[in-house]
Amino acid sequence: MLPLDRLLADAVARQDLPFAVAMVANRNGVVWRGSAGQATPSRAAAPDTLFRIFSMTKGIGSLAALILVDRGLLSLETPVASVLPEFSDIQVLESISRDGLVLRPPRRPVTLRHLLTHTAGFAYGTWNTNQAAYHEFTGMPHVLTGTLASLYYPLHFDPGEDFSYGIGLDWAGRVIERIDGRRIDHFCQEEIFRPLGMVDTAFEPEAAARDRLADLKARGEDGQFAVTELSPTRYPEFYGLGGSLYSTAPDFIRFMRMVLNRGELDGQRMISPETIELMTVNQIGEMSVPVMKPVVPWRSADVDFFPGTRMTHTIGFFRNEADIPGMRSAGSLTWAGAANTHYWIDPVNDVAAVLMTQSFPFLEPRFMDTYTAYERAVYQHLAESAKPSPANTAAKVADVLGRRRPGVRCRDT
Repeated sequence: MLPLDRLLADAVARQDLPFAVAMVANRNGVVWRGSAGQATPSRAAAPDTLFRIFSMTKGIGSLAALILVDRGLLSLETPVASVLPEFSDIQVLESISRDGLVLRPPRRPVTLRHLLTHTAGFAYGTWNTNQAAYHEFTGMPHVLTGTLASLYYPLHFDPGEDFSYGIGLDWAGRVIERIDGRRIDHFCQEEIFRPLGMVDTAFEPEAAARDRLADLKARGEDGQFAVTELSPTRYPEFYGLGGSLYSTAPDFIRFMRMVLNRGELDGQRMISPETIELMTVNQIGEMSVPVMKPVVPWRSADVDFFPGTRMTHTIGFFRNEADIPGMRSAGSLTWAGAANTHYWIDPVNDVAAVLMTQSFPFLEPRFMDTYTAYERAVYQHLAESAKPSPANTAAKVADVLGRRRPGVRCRDT
Protein backbone atom coordinates (compact mmCIF):
# COMPACT_ATOMS: atom_id res chain seq x y z
CA MET A 1 0.00 0.00 0.00
CA LEU A 2 1.36 3.41 -1.00
CA PRO A 3 1.81 6.02 1.77
CA LEU A 4 -1.08 8.12 0.42
CA ASP A 5 -3.40 5.12 0.39
CA ARG A 6 -2.33 4.17 3.91
CA LEU A 7 -2.90 7.74 5.12
CA LEU A 8 -6.52 7.66 3.91
CA ALA A 9 -7.18 4.18 5.27
CA ASP A 10 -5.77 5.03 8.69
CA ALA A 11 -7.72 8.31 8.92
CA VAL A 12 -10.99 6.52 8.13
CA ALA A 13 -10.17 3.72 10.57
CA ARG A 14 -9.68 6.37 13.30
CA GLN A 15 -12.95 8.01 12.20
CA ASP A 16 -11.23 11.32 11.62
CA LEU A 17 -13.54 11.39 8.60
CA PRO A 18 -16.28 8.93 7.61
CA PHE A 19 -14.75 8.06 4.22
CA ALA A 20 -12.45 9.66 1.70
CA VAL A 21 -11.94 10.07 -2.03
CA ALA A 22 -8.76 11.87 -3.11
CA MET A 23 -6.96 12.67 -6.36
CA VAL A 24 -3.80 14.45 -7.44
CA ALA A 25 -3.20 15.80 -10.93
CA ASN A 26 -1.02 18.12 -12.96
CA ARG A 27 -1.55 19.95 -16.25
CA ASN A 28 -1.27 16.71 -18.20
CA GLY A 29 -3.48 14.38 -16.19
CA VAL A 30 -4.14 12.47 -12.98
CA VAL A 31 -1.02 11.20 -11.22
CA TRP A 32 -2.64 9.46 -8.22
CA ARG A 33 -6.06 8.55 -6.93
CA GLY A 34 -7.28 6.75 -3.84
CA SER A 35 -10.29 6.11 -1.64
CA ALA A 36 -11.14 4.55 1.70
CA GLY A 37 -14.25 3.66 3.68
CA GLN A 38 -17.92 3.40 2.84
CA ALA A 39 -19.76 6.24 1.11
CA THR A 40 -23.01 4.49 2.08
CA PRO A 41 -23.56 1.21 3.95
CA SER A 42 -23.86 -0.61 0.63
CA ARG A 43 -21.34 1.28 -1.51
CA ALA A 44 -17.61 1.74 -0.99
CA ALA A 45 -16.13 5.18 -1.60
CA ALA A 46 -14.74 5.33 -5.13
CA PRO A 47 -13.82 7.84 -7.84
CA ASP A 48 -17.43 7.82 -9.08
CA THR A 49 -18.86 8.70 -5.64
CA LEU A 50 -21.15 11.72 -5.99
CA PHE A 51 -20.76 14.62 -3.54
CA ARG A 52 -22.73 17.67 -2.51
CA ILE A 53 -19.90 20.08 -3.21
CA PHE A 54 -21.64 23.15 -1.76
CA SER A 55 -19.22 26.12 -2.00
CA MET A 56 -16.86 24.38 -4.40
CA THR A 57 -19.58 25.58 -6.77
CA LYS A 58 -18.22 29.13 -6.42
CA GLY A 59 -15.10 28.53 -8.52
CA ILE A 60 -17.22 27.14 -11.34
CA GLY A 61 -19.69 30.02 -10.95
CA SER A 62 -16.86 32.51 -11.23
CA LEU A 63 -15.76 30.86 -14.47
CA ALA A 64 -19.33 31.19 -15.77
CA ALA A 65 -19.29 34.94 -15.12
CA LEU A 66 -15.85 35.37 -16.67
CA ILE A 67 -16.98 33.61 -19.85
CA LEU A 68 -19.38 36.51 -20.42
CA VAL A 69 -16.69 39.02 -19.43
CA ASP A 70 -14.34 37.38 -21.93
CA ARG A 71 -16.98 37.75 -24.64
CA GLY A 72 -17.46 41.43 -23.88
CA LEU A 73 -21.05 40.96 -22.70
CA LEU A 74 -20.26 42.00 -19.13
CA SER A 75 -17.63 43.97 -17.27
CA LEU A 76 -16.41 43.40 -13.74
CA GLU A 77 -17.41 47.01 -13.12
CA THR A 78 -20.99 46.51 -14.33
CA PRO A 79 -23.42 47.68 -11.61
CA VAL A 80 -25.63 44.75 -10.68
CA ALA A 81 -28.76 46.92 -10.53
CA SER A 82 -28.20 48.00 -14.15
CA VAL A 83 -28.81 44.38 -15.15
CA LEU A 84 -31.20 43.39 -12.34
CA PRO A 85 -33.37 46.40 -11.34
CA GLU A 86 -34.76 44.36 -8.42
CA PHE A 87 -31.28 44.43 -6.86
CA SER A 88 -31.93 48.10 -5.99
CA ASP A 89 -33.99 46.82 -3.05
CA ILE A 90 -30.80 45.60 -1.31
CA GLN A 91 -29.77 47.90 1.56
CA VAL A 92 -27.09 48.11 4.23
CA LEU A 93 -28.09 46.80 7.66
CA GLU A 94 -26.97 49.27 10.34
CA SER A 95 -28.54 47.70 13.42
CA ILE A 96 -31.06 45.22 14.80
CA SER A 97 -32.90 45.88 18.04
CA ARG A 98 -36.23 45.22 19.71
CA ASP A 99 -37.49 48.30 17.90
CA GLY A 100 -36.70 46.76 14.53
CA LEU A 101 -34.17 47.04 11.72
CA VAL A 102 -32.24 50.11 10.69
CA LEU A 103 -31.36 49.97 7.00
CA ARG A 104 -30.00 52.51 4.53
CA PRO A 105 -29.05 52.59 0.84
CA PRO A 106 -25.42 51.68 0.05
CA ARG A 107 -23.09 54.60 -0.65
CA ARG A 108 -22.03 53.16 -4.00
CA PRO A 109 -23.40 50.54 -6.40
CA VAL A 110 -22.58 46.86 -6.02
CA THR A 111 -20.67 45.67 -9.09
CA LEU A 112 -20.04 42.23 -10.55
CA ARG A 113 -16.50 42.45 -9.17
CA HIS A 114 -17.89 42.93 -5.66
CA LEU A 115 -20.11 39.86 -6.04
CA LEU A 116 -17.26 37.65 -7.25
CA THR A 117 -14.74 38.76 -4.60
CA HIS A 118 -17.01 38.80 -1.53
CA THR A 119 -16.60 42.53 -1.11
CA ALA A 120 -20.25 43.45 -1.81
CA GLY A 121 -21.26 43.35 1.85
CA PHE A 122 -23.22 40.08 1.96
CA ALA A 123 -22.51 37.55 4.71
CA TYR A 124 -23.53 34.03 5.64
CA GLY A 125 -25.16 33.61 9.02
CA THR A 126 -22.89 30.64 9.71
CA TRP A 127 -20.03 33.07 10.40
CA ASN A 128 -21.73 36.43 10.89
CA THR A 129 -23.70 37.17 14.05
CA ASN A 130 -25.62 40.07 12.52
CA GLN A 131 -26.76 37.96 9.58
CA ALA A 132 -27.74 35.13 11.93
CA ALA A 133 -29.74 37.64 13.97
CA TYR A 134 -31.35 38.97 10.79
CA HIS A 135 -32.52 35.46 9.86
CA GLU A 136 -33.99 35.02 13.34
CA PHE A 137 -35.61 38.45 13.45
CA THR A 138 -37.18 38.32 9.98
CA GLY A 139 -37.64 34.59 9.44
CA MET A 140 -35.82 34.96 6.14
CA PRO A 141 -34.95 31.56 4.58
CA HIS A 142 -31.37 30.49 3.92
CA VAL A 143 -30.21 30.88 0.34
CA LEU A 144 -29.76 27.10 0.03
CA THR A 145 -33.57 26.82 -0.07
CA GLY A 146 -33.44 28.19 -3.59
CA THR A 147 -36.36 30.58 -3.11
CA LEU A 148 -36.11 33.99 -4.75
CA ALA A 149 -37.02 35.58 -1.42
CA SER A 150 -33.89 34.04 0.11
CA LEU A 151 -31.65 36.19 -2.10
CA TYR A 152 -32.51 39.42 -0.35
CA TYR A 153 -29.89 39.34 2.38
CA PRO A 154 -28.87 42.82 3.53
CA LEU A 155 -25.38 44.21 3.11
CA HIS A 156 -23.28 44.55 6.26
CA PHE A 157 -20.99 47.29 4.95
CA ASP A 158 -20.75 49.51 1.90
CA PRO A 159 -19.56 47.76 -1.27
CA GLY A 160 -15.81 47.55 -1.66
CA GLU A 161 -14.99 48.53 1.93
CA ASP A 162 -14.42 45.11 3.48
CA PHE A 163 -14.37 41.36 2.85
CA SER A 164 -17.23 39.13 4.02
CA TYR A 165 -17.94 35.66 2.72
CA GLY A 166 -21.50 35.49 1.46
CA ILE A 167 -24.08 35.02 -1.29
CA GLY A 168 -22.51 37.16 -4.02
CA LEU A 169 -22.16 34.24 -6.44
CA ASP A 170 -25.88 33.49 -6.23
CA TRP A 171 -26.65 36.99 -7.45
CA ALA A 172 -23.93 36.62 -10.10
CA GLY A 173 -25.85 33.63 -11.44
CA ARG A 174 -28.94 35.81 -11.82
CA VAL A 175 -26.86 38.39 -13.71
CA ILE A 176 -25.60 35.70 -16.09
CA GLU A 177 -29.14 34.48 -16.75
CA ARG A 178 -30.42 37.97 -17.49
CA ILE A 179 -27.54 38.79 -19.88
CA ASP A 180 -27.31 35.40 -21.62
CA GLY A 181 -30.97 34.40 -21.67
CA ARG A 182 -30.41 30.79 -20.65
CA ARG A 183 -31.17 29.37 -17.21
CA ILE A 184 -27.94 29.02 -15.25
CA ASP A 185 -28.10 25.21 -15.15
CA HIS A 186 -28.37 25.13 -18.95
CA PHE A 187 -25.60 27.72 -19.32
CA CYS A 188 -23.21 25.73 -17.12
CA GLN A 189 -24.02 22.45 -18.83
CA GLU A 190 -23.50 23.84 -22.33
CA GLU A 191 -20.61 26.22 -21.65
CA ILE A 192 -18.64 24.44 -18.91
CA PHE A 193 -19.55 20.86 -18.00
CA ARG A 194 -19.91 19.47 -21.53
CA PRO A 195 -16.79 21.16 -22.99
CA LEU A 196 -14.68 20.12 -19.98
CA GLY A 197 -16.00 16.56 -19.92
CA MET A 198 -17.47 16.96 -16.42
CA VAL A 199 -19.98 14.19 -16.99
CA ASP A 200 -21.26 13.87 -13.41
CA THR A 201 -21.48 17.55 -12.43
CA ALA A 202 -25.01 18.92 -12.26
CA PHE A 203 -27.53 20.92 -10.28
CA GLU A 204 -30.00 18.03 -10.68
CA PRO A 205 -28.09 14.74 -11.03
CA GLU A 206 -29.74 11.99 -13.03
CA ALA A 207 -31.21 9.04 -11.15
CA ALA A 208 -28.23 6.79 -11.94
CA ALA A 209 -25.84 9.38 -10.52
CA ARG A 210 -27.96 9.89 -7.40
CA ASP A 211 -27.55 6.18 -6.69
CA ARG A 212 -23.87 7.04 -6.17
CA LEU A 213 -24.55 9.96 -3.80
CA ALA A 214 -22.67 9.59 -0.52
CA ASP A 215 -24.35 9.80 2.86
CA LEU A 216 -23.87 13.09 4.70
CA LYS A 217 -22.78 12.73 8.32
CA ALA A 218 -22.34 14.95 11.37
CA ARG A 219 -20.24 14.20 14.42
CA GLY A 220 -22.35 14.04 17.56
CA GLU A 221 -21.48 14.90 21.15
CA ASP A 222 -20.45 11.26 21.64
CA GLY A 223 -17.76 11.73 18.98
CA GLN A 224 -19.44 9.36 16.53
CA PHE A 225 -20.72 10.13 13.05
CA ALA A 226 -24.44 9.86 12.34
CA VAL A 227 -26.31 10.40 9.08
CA THR A 228 -27.82 13.86 8.72
CA GLU A 229 -29.75 15.67 6.00
CA LEU A 230 -28.70 18.87 4.24
CA SER A 231 -28.79 19.17 0.47
CA PRO A 232 -29.59 21.83 -2.09
CA THR A 233 -33.33 22.06 -2.71
CA ARG A 234 -34.42 20.06 -5.72
CA TYR A 235 -36.00 22.03 -8.57
CA PRO A 236 -35.75 25.39 -6.76
CA GLU A 237 -36.92 28.78 -7.97
CA PHE A 238 -33.29 29.53 -8.87
CA TYR A 239 -30.06 27.52 -8.96
CA GLY A 240 -27.42 29.23 -6.90
CA LEU A 241 -23.82 29.50 -8.06
CA GLY A 242 -22.83 29.73 -4.41
CA GLY A 243 -23.41 26.13 -3.40
CA SER A 244 -25.94 24.09 -5.39
CA LEU A 245 -23.81 21.66 -7.40
CA TYR A 246 -23.15 17.94 -7.14
CA SER A 247 -19.92 16.55 -8.56
CA THR A 248 -17.21 13.89 -8.34
CA ALA A 249 -13.48 14.07 -7.69
CA PRO A 250 -12.54 13.26 -11.34
CA ASP A 251 -14.89 15.95 -12.64
CA PHE A 252 -13.57 18.64 -10.33
CA ILE A 253 -9.99 17.67 -11.15
CA ARG A 254 -10.77 18.46 -14.78
CA PHE A 255 -11.94 21.94 -13.81
CA MET A 256 -8.73 22.50 -11.80
CA ARG A 257 -6.55 21.24 -14.63
CA MET A 258 -8.22 23.81 -16.88
CA VAL A 259 -7.04 26.48 -14.43
CA LEU A 260 -3.50 25.03 -14.44
CA ASN A 261 -3.59 25.10 -18.24
CA ARG A 262 -4.52 28.80 -18.27
CA GLY A 263 -8.09 28.43 -19.45
CA GLU A 264 -7.79 25.41 -21.71
CA LEU A 265 -8.14 21.64 -21.38
CA ASP A 266 -7.77 18.95 -24.04
CA GLY A 267 -8.09 21.47 -26.84
CA GLN A 268 -11.16 23.19 -25.36
CA ARG A 269 -10.47 26.82 -24.53
CA MET A 270 -12.87 28.13 -21.92
CA ILE A 271 -11.56 31.69 -21.54
CA SER A 272 -8.55 33.61 -22.78
CA PRO A 273 -5.19 33.44 -20.99
CA GLU A 274 -5.63 37.12 -20.10
CA THR A 275 -9.03 36.55 -18.47
CA ILE A 276 -7.93 33.44 -16.56
CA GLU A 277 -5.42 35.72 -14.82
CA LEU A 278 -8.37 37.20 -12.95
CA MET A 279 -8.87 33.78 -11.35
CA THR A 280 -5.26 33.47 -10.21
CA VAL A 281 -4.24 36.99 -9.10
CA ASN A 282 -5.33 38.81 -5.94
CA GLN A 283 -8.37 40.98 -6.70
CA ILE A 284 -9.01 42.57 -3.28
CA GLY A 285 -5.95 44.80 -3.03
CA GLU A 286 -4.67 45.48 0.46
CA MET A 287 -7.56 43.69 2.13
CA SER A 288 -7.07 40.24 3.66
CA VAL A 289 -9.48 37.41 4.30
CA PRO A 290 -10.25 37.53 8.04
CA VAL A 291 -10.52 34.55 10.36
CA MET A 292 -14.14 33.43 10.07
CA LYS A 293 -15.56 32.58 13.50
CA PRO A 294 -18.59 30.28 13.50
CA VAL A 295 -21.96 31.28 14.90
CA VAL A 296 -23.21 27.69 14.52
CA PRO A 297 -20.51 25.38 16.00
CA TRP A 298 -21.95 22.11 14.65
CA ARG A 299 -21.69 23.52 11.13
CA SER A 300 -18.13 24.90 11.21
CA ALA A 301 -14.95 25.39 13.17
CA ASP A 302 -12.85 28.55 12.78
CA VAL A 303 -11.95 29.18 9.14
CA ASP A 304 -8.24 29.94 9.29
CA PHE A 305 -6.35 27.59 6.99
CA PHE A 306 -2.83 28.81 7.72
CA PRO A 307 -2.69 30.95 10.88
CA GLY A 308 -0.37 33.90 10.40
CA THR A 309 -0.41 33.64 6.60
CA ARG A 310 -2.14 36.42 4.68
CA MET A 311 -5.01 35.13 2.55
CA THR A 312 -6.50 37.16 -0.28
CA HIS A 313 -9.13 36.42 -2.90
CA THR A 314 -9.10 36.20 -6.69
CA ILE A 315 -12.12 35.97 -8.95
CA GLY A 316 -13.09 32.51 -7.78
CA PHE A 317 -10.62 31.38 -5.14
CA PHE A 318 -8.93 32.08 -1.83
CA ARG A 319 -5.18 32.59 -2.31
CA ASN A 320 -2.26 32.29 0.14
CA GLU A 321 0.31 35.05 -0.24
CA ALA A 322 3.26 33.15 1.25
CA ASP A 323 4.77 29.70 0.83
CA ILE A 324 3.53 27.05 3.27
CA PRO A 325 6.66 25.01 4.13
CA GLY A 326 6.40 21.44 2.88
CA MET A 327 3.08 22.24 1.27
CA ARG A 328 1.65 24.61 -1.33
CA SER A 329 3.50 27.59 -2.78
CA ALA A 330 2.61 31.27 -2.54
CA GLY A 331 -0.09 32.08 -5.07
CA SER A 332 -1.90 28.77 -4.66
CA LEU A 333 -5.66 28.78 -5.02
CA THR A 334 -8.12 27.02 -2.76
CA TRP A 335 -11.53 26.69 -1.23
CA ALA A 336 -13.91 23.96 -0.15
CA GLY A 337 -17.48 22.82 0.36
CA ALA A 338 -19.26 23.00 3.70
CA ALA A 339 -19.36 19.20 4.05
CA ASN A 340 -15.55 18.97 3.88
CA THR A 341 -14.85 18.66 0.19
CA HIS A 342 -11.49 20.41 -0.22
CA TYR A 343 -9.08 21.31 -2.99
CA TRP A 344 -6.04 23.37 -3.83
CA ILE A 345 -4.37 24.43 -7.08
CA ASP A 346 -0.63 25.18 -6.99
CA PRO A 347 0.41 26.71 -10.34
CA VAL A 348 4.06 27.05 -9.27
CA ASN A 349 4.45 23.32 -8.66
CA ASP A 350 1.87 22.21 -11.26
CA VAL A 351 -0.31 20.48 -8.65
CA ALA A 352 -4.08 20.17 -8.35
CA ALA A 353 -5.49 17.99 -5.58
CA VAL A 354 -8.77 17.17 -3.85
CA LEU A 355 -9.66 15.44 -0.60
CA MET A 356 -13.38 14.88 -0.32
CA THR A 357 -15.79 13.45 2.24
CA GLN A 358 -19.27 14.38 3.48
CA SER A 359 -19.16 15.47 7.10
CA PHE A 360 -19.83 18.26 9.56
CA PRO A 361 -18.46 20.36 11.18
CA PHE A 362 -16.62 22.09 8.35
CA LEU A 363 -12.87 22.29 9.08
CA GLU A 364 -13.22 20.09 12.15
CA PRO A 365 -9.72 19.78 13.69
CA ARG A 366 -9.63 15.99 13.24
CA PHE A 367 -10.43 16.40 9.56
CA MET A 368 -7.91 19.20 9.17
CA ASP A 369 -5.15 17.09 10.71
CA THR A 370 -5.82 14.55 7.97
CA TYR A 371 -6.00 17.23 5.27
CA THR A 372 -2.65 18.70 6.38
CA ALA A 373 -1.02 15.27 6.48
CA TYR A 374 -2.48 14.51 3.06
CA GLU A 375 -1.11 17.70 1.53
CA ARG A 376 2.34 17.09 2.98
CA ALA A 377 2.25 13.52 1.72
CA VAL A 378 1.24 14.71 -1.76
CA TYR A 379 4.31 16.93 -2.05
CA GLN A 380 6.54 14.22 -0.62
CA HIS A 381 5.07 11.70 -3.09
CA LEU A 382 5.68 14.07 -6.00
CA ALA A 383 9.23 14.79 -4.85
CA GLU A 384 10.02 11.09 -4.58
CA SER A 385 8.41 10.38 -7.95
CA ALA A 386 10.68 12.97 -9.52
CA LYS A 387 13.86 11.34 -8.17
CA PRO A 388 15.83 9.50 -10.86
CA SER A 389 15.80 5.72 -10.62
CA PRO A 390 18.37 3.43 -12.25
CA ALA A 391 15.80 2.31 -14.82
CA ASN A 392 14.63 5.72 -15.98
CA THR A 393 18.17 7.12 -15.78
CA ALA A 394 19.33 4.41 -18.19
CA ALA A 395 16.42 5.17 -20.48
CA LYS A 396 17.28 8.88 -20.50
CA VAL A 397 20.95 8.15 -21.21
CA ALA A 398 19.95 5.84 -24.05
CA ASP A 399 17.67 8.50 -25.46
CA VAL A 400 20.40 11.17 -25.29
CA LEU A 401 23.00 8.87 -26.85
CA GLY A 402 20.56 7.81 -29.53
CA ARG A 403 19.84 11.42 -30.41
CA ARG A 404 23.54 12.35 -30.44
CA ARG A 405 24.63 9.38 -32.51
CA PRO A 406 21.92 8.49 -35.03
CA GLY A 407 21.82 4.80 -35.84
CA VAL A 408 23.68 3.78 -32.67
CA ARG A 409 21.64 1.86 -30.08
CA CYS A 410 22.50 1.21 -26.46
CA ARG A 411 22.32 -2.30 -25.13
CA ASP A 412 19.45 -3.07 -22.83
CA THR A 413 20.48 -2.91 -19.17
